[in-house]
Amino acid sequence: PCPLQYGLVFDAGSMHTALYIYRWPADKENGTGIVSQVEACTVSGPGISSYADNPAGAGASLKPCLDKAMKIVPVEQQRETPTYLGATAGMRLLREQNSTKAEQVLAEVTKAIGEYPVDFRGAQVLTGNEEGSFGWITVNYLLETLVKFSFTDKWTYPPAENVVGALDLGGASTQITFLPGPTIDDSSTRALLRLYGTNYSLYTHSYLCYGQKQALKMLMASLHQGSPSPQQISHPCYPKGYQENITTADLYDSPCIHTPSTPSPAQVLTVTGTGDPAACSIAIQKLFNFSCGTNRTCGFNGVYQPPVRGQFFAFSGLYHSLHFLNLTGGQSLSSVNATIRQFCTSSWEKVQQEFPTMNRTHLRDACAASSYTLTLLLQGYKFNHTTWLNIHFVQQVANVDVGWTLGYMLDLTNMIPSETPQRVIGLKRRNWIVATVLLAIMLILIICLLTAICHQKNYSSYESL
Repeated sequence: PCPLQYGLVFDAGSMHTALYIYRWPADKENGTGIVSQVEACTVSGPGISSYADNPAGAGASLKPCLDKAMKIVPVEQQRETPTYLGATAGMRLLREQNSTKAEQVLAEVTKAIGEYPVDFRGAQVLTGNEEGSFGWITVNYLLETLVKFSFTDKWTYPPAENVVGALDLGGASTQITFLPGPTIDDSSTRALLRLYGTNYSLYTHSYLCYGQKQALKMLMASLHQGSPSPQQISHPCYPKGYQENITTADLYDSPCIHTPSTPSPAQVLTVTGTGDPAACSIAIQKLFNFSCGTNRTCGFNGVYQPPVRGQFFAFSGLYHSLHFLNLTGGQSLSSVNATIRQFCTSSWEKVQQEFPTMNRTHLRDACAASSYTLTLLLQGYKFNHTTWLNIHFVQQVANVDVGWTLGYMLDLTNMIPSETPQRVIGLKRRNWIVATVLLAIMLILIICLLTAICHQKNYSSYESL
């Protein structure tokens, strides 16, 4: 049997960390569509950026998943298993706030992983553009739109236009990456990739603070600052009848939010849900600046973006926020709008009865999350009723979770070559020639041996006669 190679990648996101265990035939490192996901282990607790004041806790949190991986990867292969940790927007925010604390957290996770018998190749904070590009590589690698090995034992090269775009929504940032028209007017949004002998000039941008968790925090702060009563917040995206108390310290604990100078950190605020989808949509839109300069196309907040083009795969938070309402099956935009509007008018009592096993926080945020997803895609990224149908909401492709981690590992292990692969599997030409010559010699020897045996038998019969 073909020996198997394993790879481990930690996705250290802003809200949580997950360990992905990948496996592939060792003699197909330059193949495509052959990496399978063996396991995904969710690390208990929050993302590693939450351990800024307890860096050792960040390292300790990874150990149960590492223990699980050591039971999956054969002992004799563990020391050859490439292992990576990539941190995303949560750590980007912490690094902006306090670079010393960010480095301490990375040092502790490095120390923890270093205690295991794996080929650990480092922990790093990805840039937003890297996160977007690696997500794009993952999707297109799994869809085999970069290169495909056919049943006729030949490589086929789909046209570059066959590649799909990638839309990602995390807790602290959101990314859009796609192959645009002939030119990209802003070089800061360009990613140049050479994969399987083909050059790709991608448009990619990451919006920090516009991940779902941070966006909903910004929404709450905006509602507070616009409230006629400084201690009361009417929340149109929360179900009618929902109520909770929060402190201003909890509300203004993010670098994504401008902190007003007046409120005391210990001040208690009462949040009351009003279940008003129209007011919810208006409040969410206030988080964005949709205006563009003259003679310039943009996404939002003045960031250049060419018009969306082609098919897109949307994953992570974009998938989860709509999947909850069964809206990931290719429904029309009008149907999606109607379903979200109906859900957002439901009372807290009603949604609890309809979803008795749902986490309380997720249930409370469901209207806000789905409404935010629509605003981001339609007014932020400029999809419309027609191009909406080009968005495919997915969690997995070919039984592999879609995200940046697989593309990251493929890139760092050089499993996707920059040049065209020659073969998927088999002996090199020189080895074939040697094997053919040896086989011919063996056949000649066998024929000679059989001839000698026959001759000996004939001679013995003649002597007897």
